[in-house]
Amino acid sequence: MKNVKLGKTSLSASAIVQGCMRINSLSGKELERLVLSDLDIGINFFDHADCYGSGDCEKLFGDVLTANPGLRNKMILQTKCGILTGDLYYFDFSKKHIIEAVEKSLARLRTDHVDFLLLHRPDALVEPEEVAAAFDQLEASGKVLHFGVSNQNPLQMELLKKCVQQPLEINQLQFSIVHTGMIDAGFNVNTKFPESVDHDRGILEYCRIHDCTIQAWSPFQYGMIEGVFLDNPNFPQVNKKINEIAKKYNITNSALAIAWILRHPAHMQAIVGSTNSTRLVDISKAGDIEITREDWYEIYHSAGNIIP
Repeated sequence: MKNVKLGKTSLSASAIVQGCMRINSLSGKELERLVLSDLDIGINFFDHADCYGSGDCEKLFGDVLTANPGLRNKMILQTKCGILTGDLYYFDFSKKHIIEAVEKSLARLRTDHVDFLLLHRPDALVEPEEVAAAFDQLEASGKVLHFGVSNQNPLQMELLKKCVQQPLEINQLQFSIVHTGMIDAGFNVNTKFPESVDHDRGILEYCRIHDCTIQAWSPFQYGMIEGVFLDNPNFPQVNKKINEIAKKYNITNSALAIAWILRHPAHMQAIVGSTNSTRLVDISKAGDIEITREDWYEIYHSAGNIIP
C-alpha cells in the first residue's frame, strides 16, 4: 500500500482512506471484520464526522475499538465537526460548538484523542478567534493532535490562519475523474473557455505550496450526490477508456479510478466509502501501481475534458 506524508507532520498514512459515512449499515461483527481487513491490506486511516449517521457511525466504530484493545494504536483516526442537521441544516464553528462536538465524538469513539479534526464545510459566520481558542484548548488537553478543514478555498484558510496557530494539515475536497474543477482551470489559464473559471481559487496549487494534504472525497461520484459514473451507461466514453486501461494494469475499474487520483503529484489521499471488504482489497491495488502520464491524460480527456 502506498503511503503519503500528512501535511507538515511527521506522520505517514495509507494513500487510501476508509470513509466511515455508511458504516451504520453494518452489524458490529461486520464492521469489526471490515476494520481488521482494512488494516491487513494497509489501510490505516479512518475518516469520520460527527454528523455521519447522526453519530451512530462513530458509536459503532467505538464499540469495535472497545472490543479490540490495542486496535486504536494501529490506526490514524479523523473526525469532522461543524455541520448541524435536523429541522435546519446549518454550520457552526463557534468555540463552544467545536469543543462540545469533539467531546461527544471522543465519547462515541471510546478514545481519548483523535489524530485529526477537520472543520466540516465553511461557516459563513466563522470568527477565527473562536476557532483558534477551540483549537488551542483541544491541543493543550491532548484531545486533538492535528487540525484541518474540509471544502475550503485559499482565502477561507488564510482567514483562519490569521488567528489559528496550528498548521492546517488537511483539506478534504471532492475530486474524481469526472469532477476535476481543481485541474480544469489550470489547463485553461489565459483562455475564455468556460473551464477557465476558477471556482476553487487555485486550491490545488495552494495546498501544494503550503504542504496541506488533499483528501479526495467521492472518488467514484459525479455531481454532488447523483450517483457513480463507473459502469454507468450515461458515461460510455470514459468507462470504455477506464476499462481498457484497467485491463492493461490488471486491476478493476474502481482501482484505476483511485490510481488516477493517486498519480497526481500533490500526493493526495483518496477516501473510499465502500463497506465491502472484497471490493476494498481490489481497490487497494491502486496503491501499488503508478499509471503513466499518457494514461492519466487519456482518462482525463475521455471524461469530456478539453485540453487546449
